[in-house]
Amino acid sequence: MKKNRLPITSGADNEILRTVCKPIKSVDKKIEKLIRDMHVTMNEEDGIGIAANQVGLNIRLALVKLNPGTDHEMVIVMINPEILTHSKDKEENEEGCLSLRKKWGTVPRYKSLTVQFFNKKMEKVTISLSGLNARIVQHEVDHLDAKLFIDRVVGEVREE
Repeated sequence: MKKNRLPITSGADNEILRTVCKPIKSVDKKIEKLIRDMHVTMNEEDGIGIAANQVGLNIRLALVKLNPGTDHEMVIVMINPEILTHSKDKEENEEGCLSLRKKWGTVPRYKSLTVQFFNKKMEKVTISLSGLNARIVQHEVDHLDAKLFIDRVVGEVREE
């Protein structure tokens, strides 16, 4: 089965990006192909995360690239992710988004969190993350909840 690059849904006022995504009940061949295609798209766009609504589908599916740029880099498929707990402490860092090209801003995010989700086999997984990995998950879960990073920016949204 051919892997395809998918078109990126873009725009701060895009209805698809501003609609809360619906939970996935099961993984079928269509979802498996979507996961493969999202992986191709994320890599070709140099992304470190991508949510299904960024490719036009309002379902609770995201791919996150943990430990990006290291020997321990891995892509994790998160179906119906839910942040269970998070630290009180936040840290501010710069974020961008595949759906808001050339826009950047400083976003406060929790330093660490525990997230629960289902993998491709619909097995429940719980992991604790910190730093950039926690930031990536928060960014993608926000997408699934119809929030964009620009909604959380402290100060100005910068254009490149």
